[in-house]
Amino acid sequence: MKYLESEKFNLKTQQTKPSEHRPRILMLYGSLRERSYSRLLAEEAGRILEHMGAEVKFFNPDGLPTYDYDRSVKHPKVKELRELSLWSEGQVWTSPELHGNMSGLLKTQIDWIPLSIGAVRPTQGRTLAVMQVSGGSQSFNAVNSMRVLGRWMRMITIPNQSSVAKAYQEFEEDGSMKESSFRDRVVDVMEELMRFTYLTRDHADFLVDRYSERK
Repeated sequence: MKYLESEKFNLKTQQTKPSEHRPRILMLYGSLRERSYSRLLAEEAGRILEHMGAEVKFFNPDGLPTYDYDRSVKHPKVKELRELSLWSEGQVWTSPELHGNMSGLLKTQIDWIPLSIGAVRPTQGRTLAVMQVSGGSQSFNAVNSMRVLGRWMRMITIPNQSSVAKAYQEFEEDGSMKESSFRDRVVDVMEELMRFTYLTRDHADFLVDRYSERK
C-alpha cells in the first residue's frame, strides 16, 4: 500500500464540547393542495419533534420557481430554502407518491439545494428522515427515491421511515393525525431522527471527511 504510506487517517472522533442548543430540524413537504396530506404529516411530525425538544422550521414551497440552474438563483424563495438548509442540523422530507415516485415539487426543492455553495455544503453531514403518503395501499416507492437523493446529498439518512396508506383516512378535521399504528411509526421515526441528530451534529464534518477530497 505504498500510495497510502504518507496518508494519515483520522478514524476516531476528538472529544468536543457538545452543542447545547436545541436540534435544528427543517421540514420539507411535497404538495400544494389545500388539504395536503404530506403537509399534514409533516406538521404532525413537527409537533412531535417540538415535544421532544427540537427547534422546527417549515419551508412553504408555494411560489418556488421550477429549477432552472442559475436563472432564478436570486429568487427570494430559493434564497429562503438555501438559508434554511444551512441553518438545519437535520431534515424531514415528506412527499405524496405520484406516479410511483416522489412529487415533482419535492424534487424541485432538493434540486434548488446545491451540493456546495462556495466552500459550504448545505446538506452534507445533516441527518435526514423520509416519509410518504399514499392515496391507496401502502407503498415505499417515494421514500426509496428520497433515500437515493439523501445519499447523493451526502446526508445521514436514518434507517427508519414512514409510509402512510390511504392518508385521507388518517387525519382529523383539524389536521391532527388519528391514533393508529401509522402515527406510532411517525413517533418512532422522529425519535430516531432526534437520536441520530444528537449523536452526529457535533461530528458531521468528521463523518463525511473523504480521503479522495483531501488529496
